[in-house]
Amino acid sequence: MKYHILVFGCQFNKADAEKISQLLLKKGYSQSPTPDGADLVIVLVCSVRQKSVDKVVNKIKNLKLKMKNHNPKLKIIATGCVLDSDKKMFEKLDVEIRKFRDIEKFPPARNASQRTGSRSDAGGPLTGLITIGKGCNNFCSYCVVPYTRGREKYRSQTAIAKEAAGLIKKGVKEITLIAQNVNSYPNFVGLLQKITALNGDFKVKFLTNHPKDFSDKLIAEMAKNPKIIKYVHLPFQTGDNAILKKMNRKYTRQDYLKLIAKIKKAMPAVVITTDIIVGFPGETEKQFQRTVEVMKKVNFKQAFIAKYSPRSGTAAFRLKDTVPLIEKQKREQILLGLIKNE
Repeated sequence: MKYHILVFGCQFNKADAEKISQLLLKKGYSQSPTPDGADLVIVLVCSVRQKSVDKVVNKIKNLKLKMKNHNPKLKIIATGCVLDSDKKMFEKLDVEIRKFRDIEKFPPARNASQRTGSRSDAGGPLTGLITIGKGCNNFCSYCVVPYTRGREKYRSQTAIAKEAAGLIKKGVKEITLIAQNVNSYPNFVGLLQKITALNGDFKVKFLTNHPKDFSDKLIAEMAKNPKIIKYVHLPFQTGDNAILKKMNRKYTRQDYLKLIAKIKKAMPAVVITTDIIVGFPGETEKQFQRTVEVMKKVNFKQAFIAKYSPRSGTAAFRLKDTVPLIEKQKREQILLGLIKNE
């Protein structure tokens, strides 16, 4: 039996896709490079924005239409970030909604011997992802993650270090630790110390960080530890305090800039990237200019800019979407022009 995995969204889905692939390979399934040759298609859904959900739905519709005659028995499973309110929409498309633990219980493929290897064993990848936790306790007003992934749950340091040791043994040179708010992990500095103490020629980076949890202790550890890559992904979302409060981000523009100054002082060569939302409900031109000011002060290496779109299930959905799309597009282009690509 052949499978194909379609991945939408963030690093969590990419990490889950790798784990699902390894799991199915061990159960005797074989991987198809395209959906056309698959008996089973697993879709890792992203529900962060309505546009993301629409993209997934359109992909599934097109796939089912294409395979109607070629492979009418094709089975499609959706997992990842799926809101309860979206489940009926997927069910109407004859798509099964499964959690990761359900996929773990899949029976072995028929007429296939158990395999002990994995795709990673053969390929000898240089990079590897480790999910240290899932969920979020912050409830930013525009975000559905607490509703799709639940509250924060973290793996033990021992389990994470064991997975890291396995990747190093396979030849991985760069390990990325991921969580929705990676630095809210209990004793995150201790976890970094435990992993970087492992034998081997490798380095570690981590994402995504929340500004309110980025401690002086973490900055000091990053600065002195040669195995930690001097890279910080630190979303600020907007430079205006009133909008930050509406977003429920729990810090101010001043807090963010002070934190950036500390990071740069400790690590002058640090690479800093960020996330920004333009056109949040009520954002005026003056408020947007405060975001421009932060961009100019920090000099980000890269910025991932999203045009705000209402998402059902979030607190911000109740707010009137006051900024026209054409204005959001204009603001997006202004910020893109400020990114310093070297």
